[in-house]
Amino acid sequence: MQILLSLSVALFAGLMLSRLAKLLKLPAVTAYLVAGILVGPYFLGALGIPGLGFTSIENVKSYSLLSDIALGFIAFSIGNEFRLSQLKKTGRQATIIGIFQAVITTIVVDAVLIGIHLAIPDKFPLPAAIVLGAVASATAPAATLMVVRQYKAKGPLTDILLPVVALDDAVGLMLFAASFGVAKALISGKIDIISVLVEPILEIVLSVLLGAIMGHVFTFFERFFHSRSKRLSMSVTFVLLTVGLSMMKFKVGGVHIGFSSLLVCMMLGTMFCNECDVSEELMDRVDRWTAPIFILFFVLSGAELDLAVFKDWIIVVIGLVYILARSAGKYSGAYISARATKCDENIVKYLGITLLPQAGVALGMAIKAQELGEQGAIVANITLFAVLIYELVGPSLTKISLLKAGDIQPEGKTSARAQKN
Repeated sequence: MQILLSLSVALFAGLMLSRLAKLLKLPAVTAYLVAGILVGPYFLGALGIPGLGFTSIENVKSYSLLSDIALGFIAFSIGNEFRLSQLKKTGRQATIIGIFQAVITTIVVDAVLIGIHLAIPDKFPLPAAIVLGAVASATAPAATLMVVRQYKAKGPLTDILLPVVALDDAVGLMLFAASFGVAKALISGKIDIISVLVEPILEIVLSVLLGAIMGHVFTFFERFFHSRSKRLSMSVTFVLLTVGLSMMKFKVGGVHIGFSSLLVCMMLGTMFCNECDVSEELMDRVDRWTAPIFILFFVLSGAELDLAVFKDWIIVVIGLVYILARSAGKYSGAYISARATKCDENIVKYLGITLLPQAGVALGMAIKAQELGEQGAIVANITLFAVLIYELVGPSLTKISLLKAGDIQPEGKTSARAQKN
């Protein structure tokens, strides 16, 4: 009963605040995140009434399965953007921009944070600075995708944005694994080549391979069904199955083998959209089916934001510096690479701004960083602070950029109720 009450309160709060957000001309994603904060452990949940909000951070994390499923469907949808017909137009540009802006962001943030370390070495250790540089490379695909969907964005900027976001996370995972290995080496005084180079490369290669296999198998079985409802059910089945398989972890010799659920599900969507003749119709139906799951995902994300990070002024100051440095890295990296690849002028001007949102992938990196002990806790707290700011401001900036680029029509989304009348 408490689970159902908590989820219904979360969904209701998200939906109602989205109406207020529409009046304020803010993206619905921002409303869902604010709703999560309001029903979270620092506001409504603080009353301690089971079922009426989330009473603790641990209570929120108990719903992590929903978040895993939502991220799986989000990655599956992003995979739909890698159609060969589209990649022929933007593939080279998206690849160069996706890699370059992520690397530049890491370099800029590392340089700034290492400078802070040199100024206050006792309060901000070097390993934390190095890891945060890699965390900065990650962009939130979920927030970006939801803004694109809500406003039905379409145009040159949107066409290149989603592939760049997808590639960004792949590059970010590699940068993080390497930086994490270096941080561990600095703490222990011993360099581990396997964790710095071998394991991150294996994770990406195996994730792409698993996703490709699942996409091919999915397309094969989908052909046995003709009704829309059964094809939809088969789509849901394979996304859930792929998310489950991507959680596998095992050890071969001294090498830890794991998968990235985002990369696996993205590849699942990529294979499916290129092999199935009716993939566009099915993707549209899946998008409608997953709407409530996505709302819950963002509300839960908002509820999970630990507002206690505001108590430590050092975390707040370094967090603000991190936000400014990351923003500068994302914008300059996207600007330079888009200019170099001769992209449309609107892409050059606005792409970097649309890459600012940060959430799920960065939080996953922060959780992994906690294995570094006290220094990992610093990384986690600064990341939490930055995510809170970025998730509240980022979607609005993405909307403004898409609007100025002409990818969103000024009238926005039409009303289904008005259309019916």
